[in-house]
Amino acid sequence: MIEVHREICAYCGCCVSVCPEGALELVDAYLDIDTNTCINCGLCVRVCPLGALEAKK
Repeated sequence: MIEVHREICAYCGCCVSVCPEGALELVDAYLDIDTNTCINCGLCVRVCPLGALEAKK
């Protein structure tokens, strides 16, 4: 499971562009994660320039 720290996220879209499953979407300056589609690969966590995403077990 990926957790978004919304107080840190700048909604830049870096994570959206690297998601191999298309599980991330920016909607009206809000990052939405489709937990049914996300495979928890962690690419979004690694690419976030602000560290706003966290992989939870």
